[in-house]
Amino acid sequence: MGDVVNLRRARKAKTRSADAKAADANRVQFGRSKAERQQTAAEQTLIERRIDAHKRETPNTSEAACDDV
Repeated sequence: MGDVVNLRRARKAKTRSADAKAADANRVQFGRSKAERQQTAAEQTLIERRIDAHKRETPNTSEAACDDV
């Protein structure tokens, strides 16, 4: 036969594990210095600007609708 499992203890262990994962994620997200946050923000801005620079311009739909009339 299998081992007897106390469901209350198993449930609490599962909750502790989930809480530990959330704490690790928060440490990564919020556990950085101001300089590190600024560096990440600057890198993200640069990436967004590079992506925007490669986008094609599309004609404005309201201007195109006026030309058809």
